[in-house]
Amino acid sequence: MSDATTSVNELREMVRDFVDARDWQQFHSPKNLSMALAIEAAELMEHFQWISGDASRTIGDDPKKLQAVGEELADVLCYALAIANELGLDVSSTMRAKMVRNKLKYPVDEFRGRYGPDDQAAP
Repeated sequence: MSDATTSVNELREMVRDFVDARDWQQFHSPKNLSMALAIEAAELMEHFQWISGDASRTIGDDPKKLQAVGEELADVLCYALAIANELGLDVSSTMRAKMVRNKLKYPVDEFRGRYGPDDQAAP
């Protein structure tokens, strides 16, 4: 199954079923889950540590590296979805609301090709 055919709810249920089968809810406080997510994000970052931005864009050319990065990304997503499950957050509506706020905070005419109002134009 691909992103095009898998719903967020299906992914949430996959995580929920995995957690439930192992009786791990007892360990899945929002505090613990957020800490685990940060640790997994750091493990994802390790794959890009000490390489250039350009080299990071080509990591997908190496199937072994791409698989390792994908596994770390999946861990990050699993913990994010576990937090949503634990707190009863609707991921889709939360994302949509956040993107509305982001569009207001970073208007296209002011931020196109820039990361902040005081930065130099992107190289």
